[in-house]
Amino acid sequence: MKQEKIMRSREARHFQLSLLFCLLNFSSFAIPVTGYSLKNCRINYDYIAICSKSKLKAVPQDIPSRVRSLDLSENKISKIRESDFKDLPNLTNLNLKRNNISKIDKGAFTNLNSLKCLNLNNNKLVQLQDNLFHGLSNLTELRLASNHIKTVASSSFQALTNLKFLDLSINNLQCLTSVQPIIQHLPRLQVLSIKQNNLFTFQSWELSNKSIELVSLDLSKNPFDVFKLTADVFPNLTWLNLGYSGKKHPMIWDVQNRTFLRRVSKLDISGIHLSFDGMKTLLESVNSSLTSLMMNDMKGNLGALINISCKIPSLSTLQLRQNALKVVTSSLLQLCVNVTEVDLANNHIQNLSDNSFRSLQQLRTLNLKRNRLSSVPGATRNLPTLVELDLSFNKIGALGCHDFVNLTSLRELSLQNNSISTLKDCVFKDLNKLQSLKLQTNRISDLNGAFKKYLPNLKFLYLNANKLTTITQREFASLQSLKSLSLHQNQIKKLQNGAFIGLTNLVNISLESNKLENKEIKAGVFSGIRNLTRLNLMENRIKYDTDAEMPDPPFSQLTRLETLLIKSQHYRLKSHLPRNFLQGLTNLLVFNCRNIQLLSLHLHTFNYTPQLTELDLSSNDLTDVYADLFSPIPNLKQLYMSTTNLRSLDFFLRANLTKLQFLQVRKNAFSVISEREMRSLPALDYLDMYGNSFTCNCDNAWFLQWVESNNQTQVYDAYNLECNYPTDRKGTRLLDVDVHSCSLDTGLICYISTTCMVLLFLVVSFTSQFLRWQLVYAYYLLLALLFDTKKKNKQAPNQYDAFVSYNVHDEAWVFRELLPKLEGEQGWRLCLHHRDFQPGKPIIDNITDAIYGSRKTICVISHRYLESEWCSREIQVASFRLFDEKKDVLILVFLEEISTSQLSPYYRMRKLLKRRTYLSWPRAEQHTGVFWEKLRRALETTDHPAGDRLLLTNQA
Repeated sequence: MKQEKIMRSREARHFQLSLLFCLLNFSSFAIPVTGYSLKNCRINYDYIAICSKSKLKAVPQDIPSRVRSLDLSENKISKIRESDFKDLPNLTNLNLKRNNISKIDKGAFTNLNSLKCLNLNNNKLVQLQDNLFHGLSNLTELRLASNHIKTVASSSFQALTNLKFLDLSINNLQCLTSVQPIIQHLPRLQVLSIKQNNLFTFQSWELSNKSIELVSLDLSKNPFDVFKLTADVFPNLTWLNLGYSGKKHPMIWDVQNRTFLRRVSKLDISGIHLSFDGMKTLLESVNSSLTSLMMNDMKGNLGALINISCKIPSLSTLQLRQNALKVVTSSLLQLCVNVTEVDLANNHIQNLSDNSFRSLQQLRTLNLKRNRLSSVPGATRNLPTLVELDLSFNKIGALGCHDFVNLTSLRELSLQNNSISTLKDCVFKDLNKLQSLKLQTNRISDLNGAFKKYLPNLKFLYLNANKLTTITQREFASLQSLKSLSLHQNQIKKLQNGAFIGLTNLVNISLESNKLENKEIKAGVFSGIRNLTRLNLMENRIKYDTDAEMPDPPFSQLTRLETLLIKSQHYRLKSHLPRNFLQGLTNLLVFNCRNIQLLSLHLHTFNYTPQLTELDLSSNDLTDVYADLFSPIPNLKQLYMSTTNLRSLDFFLRANLTKLQFLQVRKNAFSVISEREMRSLPALDYLDMYGNSFTCNCDNAWFLQWVESNNQTQVYDAYNLECNYPTDRKGTRLLDVDVHSCSLDTGLICYISTTCMVLLFLVVSFTSQFLRWQLVYAYYLLLALLFDTKKKNKQAPNQYDAFVSYNVHDEAWVFRELLPKLEGEQGWRLCLHHRDFQPGKPIIDNITDAIYGSRKTICVISHRYLESEWCSREIQVASFRLFDEKKDVLILVFLEEISTSQLSPYYRMRKLLKRRTYLSWPRAEQHTGVFWEKLRRALETTDHPAGDRLLLTNQA
């Protein structure tokens, strides 16, 4: 009985688990998915929707409401409709430049209450109608440059009460009165640009009769005949641009009171058409406040203008670009004693007198770039106040030991884009305060110890784009303050051990685009730079033939490195990465090995980089990716695996990338995306799968629905993804495929499931009430059939003469009567369950083994026997053996008289009694000898189907 309870308990648990499994599967089908895609736009991490250069003719309507910035520039939009931005309340920046916009509907911006910046540059607007910008009460910046604006309605800008910046440059405003409506409605406007319009006069009364709070006013490139101020309308103006104003003949300058421009500190009069006297008058108008003056491309007497300008005591910055100067003499700037910054760039200077800047006792910044100097001029020496010197883009071929003598305050020196071929060890000896040195794009092939003794405060050194081939030991030993070293685009083949010793504060080094091989990338090279956070080794010749462990990992000492770039190595043969290539990089955040011809990655490659957040493996042949490759880097947020020949994304199932936000897997070989793969990336915001060959059938039905359904994961350019299979759909857009026939109606499923469960309940209730015994019999019949078939296949040999099947309540008769006669007197070998069953073996297995291991089965039948579950199983197995094998294996012995009605639930038993004879113990009370003789003869019979019919009778 105990065994029976155990079996029932196991069957119940099995049923419960099966039901739970089915419910879980059903619930997973019903869980909402996440995903969204824009037809012509993409959205980055800062909720900026980028729809530029998409050939749009109208504003797209699928932009999510949470977007804060929308870039619609460089499209073909011709009209802004009233409904275009109604669902974008969070928008703060809207870029509509370079479209064909000629009309904006009234109320188009009404719902953009959060908008701060609006760019409408380079469109085709001709007029600004009333209340055009209604709703933009928080707008601070408005750009309307490069349109065709001729007229401005009086209330166009009425709603822009917080506007601070307005650009109306390059339009067709022909009269200053057109600007008046703008000014009077913008109380907080600080910056106004109306350059390059068709304004012929500038008279203050046309603009306003009251003070304007402008700080910056750009009037450049207007054909002014007259510039006249009759009132103090610009009390706060500090920046005035009049560059290239006037026609070919001089304009009239009329500022009736010098105090009207009393706060102007920055003035641009480059290329202005004004008489000398008018220029003198202009400069006198700003005499008390001017600090910065731009006189580029002047047509008159430059020297005289400089002398007048330098008499302004507050002047500190003088810009003199594009004045075709070839020679600078000492007299040119002799009156500029207070000037601290001189800009002589973009002239044709070939010579500078040695005393050109001697009078500038406070000179701090000197710009001589883009001239024709062949050597460092003597005029730049002995300037102890100079902080910044720019000699770039000249023709300097060599540097001497005295070129920078006594420049003891110099902090920035620019010598890039010259023809310098070599350095001397003494060239920088006086530059003790230098912090930035630019020597890129020269012809330097040898450093000659220039950085072994001097420049103790240098922080940034640019030596890129030269012809260096070797970095020797301690080459930069004196640069203990250096933070960034640029050596890219040289021809470096050799890095000696200790090449960077002394650079204790170095955080960034670029060795990109050289000729370094893997033998040069070793730990000894990087010794001494333990604070390095960024190392660029891209586009070299680093190649490994095996992924075997390296004895001396190259980056083992760079424990603070955060970014390692080794992409695009210059070789065509396939390569590997040693399994411990990244050993020591415990703080690495970014690793880029794109396009280095990798064949595979070892399973333990990333065991050393637990903090990795960005990984680029694109353009490698990673057909097979280990399922646990990414397990050591659970913090990964960005993963690039484009063009890697991936056939599946199933490796994500065990990757544990729960923080991954950005995934790019362009141009691979996978065609089906499963639900489990996407669910394994719960934080995914951006997915780029462009260029894959998708299967467009029910295999991808879930993915198609996921792409369009919700709003967590953006699938980049999903509307342009194409089908490749089946062939009749090749070239079809993925999202045009109808997969509704693939999906099941959840409501219908629930209805059918509920109906079936109710019907099943009714059937079970009816059966248990009226057909209980028939159901029990059928259940045991099925089990017997299953076990019978199993044992038939085994075809076990006979170990016993007979198996005795009896109930425990009848064991007294078996032990006292049956066992002594059959085993004791007749010598038969019997199988009894209490004696011969194998301990620990399942009961049903013991029963079937006993029946099929015995020639005969003796069933000792009583009322108790018929009520026993296990006895019923025993007789069922025996009867199946009898009828299926056609062998005489069954002997029925009735201990009690049992009526036919009591046997009715046991259909097989009744059938046996009708077709066969049997032995009855109650009828043999007076003739027990005959009973035992008939039983002996039954045991001796052969396996012929009718072998016992003549031996057994019902009258035993």
